[in-house]
Amino acid sequence: MKQLAVNMGGGEQLSSIQIEDLIGMIRNAEKNTLLLNKARVFALDDLERIFHEKDKLQGEINVLEMRLAENDAKMKVAAQEKIRVELLEAQLEKLRNELAQRGATERSVFDLYESQNNVFNKEAPLLQNNTLLQNSSVHSLSEELSLLRSENMSLKNDIEALREELSNVKNTDERVAILVKQHSLMKSSLQDLESKLIASEEDVSKLSSLKVECKDLWEKVDTLQALLDKATKRADQAILVLQQNQDLRKKVDKLEKSLEEAVVYKLSSEKLQQYNELMQQKMKLLEEHLQRSDEEIHSYVRLYQDSVQEFQDTLKSLKEESKKRALDEPIDDMPWEFWSHLLLIIDGWLLEKKISTDDAKLLREMVWKRDGRICEAYMESREKNEREAVSRFLKLTSSPKSSGLSIIHIAAEMAPVAKVGGLGDVVTGLCKALQKRGHLVEIVLPKYDCMQYDRIHNLRALDVVVESYFDGKLYKNKIWVGTVEGLPVYFIEPQHPEKFFWRGQFYGEHDDFRRFSFFSRAALELLLQSGKKPDIIHCHDWQTAFVAPLYWDLYAPKGLNSARICFTCHNFEYQGTAPASELASCGLDVHQLNRPDRMQDNSAHDRVNPVKGAVVFSNIVTTVSPTYAQEVRTAEGGKGLHSTLSFHSKKFVGILNGIDTDAWNPATDTSLKVQYNVNDLQGKTENKIALRKFLGLSNADVRQPMVGCITRLVPQKGVHLIRHAIYRTLELGGQFVLLGSSPVAHIQREFEGIANHFESHHHIRLILKYDESLSHSIFAASDIFIIPSIFEPCGLTQMIAMRYGSIPIVRKTGGLNDSVFDVDDDTVPPQFRNGFTFSTPDEHGVNSALDRAFNYYRNNTEVWQQLVQKDMNMDFSWELSTSQYEELYLKSVARARVAANRAQGL
Repeated sequence: MKQLAVNMGGGEQLSSIQIEDLIGMIRNAEKNTLLLNKARVFALDDLERIFHEKDKLQGEINVLEMRLAENDAKMKVAAQEKIRVELLEAQLEKLRNELAQRGATERSVFDLYESQNNVFNKEAPLLQNNTLLQNSSVHSLSEELSLLRSENMSLKNDIEALREELSNVKNTDERVAILVKQHSLMKSSLQDLESKLIASEEDVSKLSSLKVECKDLWEKVDTLQALLDKATKRADQAILVLQQNQDLRKKVDKLEKSLEEAVVYKLSSEKLQQYNELMQQKMKLLEEHLQRSDEEIHSYVRLYQDSVQEFQDTLKSLKEESKKRALDEPIDDMPWEFWSHLLLIIDGWLLEKKISTDDAKLLREMVWKRDGRICEAYMESREKNEREAVSRFLKLTSSPKSSGLSIIHIAAEMAPVAKVGGLGDVVTGLCKALQKRGHLVEIVLPKYDCMQYDRIHNLRALDVVVESYFDGKLYKNKIWVGTVEGLPVYFIEPQHPEKFFWRGQFYGEHDDFRRFSFFSRAALELLLQSGKKPDIIHCHDWQTAFVAPLYWDLYAPKGLNSARICFTCHNFEYQGTAPASELASCGLDVHQLNRPDRMQDNSAHDRVNPVKGAVVFSNIVTTVSPTYAQEVRTAEGGKGLHSTLSFHSKKFVGILNGIDTDAWNPATDTSLKVQYNVNDLQGKTENKIALRKFLGLSNADVRQPMVGCITRLVPQKGVHLIRHAIYRTLELGGQFVLLGSSPVAHIQREFEGIANHFESHHHIRLILKYDESLSHSIFAASDIFIIPSIFEPCGLTQMIAMRYGSIPIVRKTGGLNDSVFDVDDDTVPPQFRNGFTFSTPDEHGVNSALDRAFNYYRNNTEVWQQLVQKDMNMDFSWELSTSQYEELYLKSVARARVAANRAQGL
């Protein structure tokens, strides 16, 4: 109907074609309905016949089983009789043997023998009769036994035949199940066809009315066309008249101009004589003035020359002054990557013993302040060899101390070079924001073999080896430096035989505890040997939680004692516990640390917990949202650490993460088909169309809502709710796109089954892997973004979704509760309401939020548009979060300095 309204100019022919198509569709639907009804009748007849045959066969099986039991009993009786007969035959044979052995050798006993023989002769017939009777009995029993055996064999054959028939019945049952399934599918198809038939009938009725309206409109169009033709003719005539008038006007103008010239000429001829006389008098006066002017000009020239000289002198002094001021003031037009590269050069010279610690400190401070003199020195020495460059840098003496802090982050991830989850994004985003606020920020990472090396600029190995302790030995570490996103980064490559970071993956190894305890100690050894004096050492998650106890127990006594330790746990689900004995490998005292008030795990006294150790030994402890900070202090959310966190609550705070608004910006995102912004949302629609084409989804209705989901498929993320949301979206008439994979084998298999089921579906697509570029496209294309997490420490996808104009649906937990507020929640100020939330982690909660979102999208278009624009304007940058971290850093450093001053006073 919409297409007909758009193409109304096509005339009656287009409408009649559509009517014929609809009639054809209706006839096809009626045919399909008849076929479905016939198939349904045939299926029911087959079912009844199959059930009847099944009952009949079951009866026969029961009779045969009874006969088989009777035959078994008869066979047992026959076997017993046969045994008895065999015993009697043995006794008879024994008697015969005894009679044969007896001899009549002695006469004295002849009478006795004869008497016995007489007796035997009398008894012999009786014995012979008994023997004959026994033989006949045995013969009859043998015949009966053979009959039973033959009957048993026939019964076995009958049973085998019945078993074959029973297997056929089972196959028939399977066929019945298939027919029932086909019947249900045909029934659903019939219902769809009936609904389409009703819709088609409505469309036909509308088409008939539209056809009448179309005829009326064409009559009006013909009338208007006739009027337009008349108006066009009159306009052409008017244009001809206007052109004639313009030609006449030009002729009149020429005549008027000629008349004016004639009048002027007449007047000038009369006054010309008088004018000549006056001119002669003026020439005399001018000659006199000219002579005086020459004298004045010469004096002015002398003054001008003096002024030019004075201006040049002033300009020269101003240039010198400006150059001097430029060297003293910070240079803002050089990228951060330049200063990070310069800092790494200085640290490399220090580690290679080419400059002293004091010189390195002064040069670092100049880089820190972005001093123009060190920039000039670098530019001058670019073409020189290293010795000359070092000499040029050492000519720079000193500079005022910077007001910023020296902050070193030790982490296992950093986006985009080594990213598994949100940790990598947080490390990069927070460090860039701190750098912009004037702090000296550096990062220490393991040198993984699977990093994205193409994203590291100026990567080089230093000509130095740092040795660190492990398993009772000193192991060498190769140090690499480079810049990532404009930040200076140190990469540690252990020269250990177990190749700790050459495993092809970041985590998931059997010896992760050993790998990252080695790295934590090597990182602190690097700071000690490079002579750094950081104000803050910030470590992240259990992988670098070892830094806190290592720092205070081993490195502060060695002189690396200027820093305060900040520890951030991004997810308390992962605590890295291990047997207490493994802690000794990195040099920590197991006996001292495996205690309830230190690193001993709260659930197992023979294990140590790195996260607990970091909480105990750090000066600042943070997590990634205020709500999550409250949740982990409960028994359910703390994963065994709730009591420890409650005890150290004064130094524990939740700070909501931000996102890198430069990397996530739809106005500049090169991954998108079309860039767009809050004032021009047409590009969002074009990205939606482009993603549908790329994934093979239906593009029939541009306004059909698309639900996006980008996540790791783990229980924490509510995988059962994601699965339900897919089917619920389909029921509501939307489209669903899922991007993500699962490290859990059975979850991955389950979603692979769903993906295969919807492989060629027009409205559902599952991409079971991670694709950075595709994730940008999904954020831009989706209208709604669902995050039904069971628990969520912070979450970044809801912020990115809003940045791209996709409205979030979230469960009220952790950082989701701190960043998404329901549009229908009257307790929240209107300017903060930005999405749809639900509380209970079940299907009812998901249905409620999805239903409300679809209702807003379809029935409140203007309100939805305003909601999209509001979300895109929300500030989820690192600015606010960084100011909170900065405040924590400064307070902790200030407290440390006050304590140090008091200690010196004492």
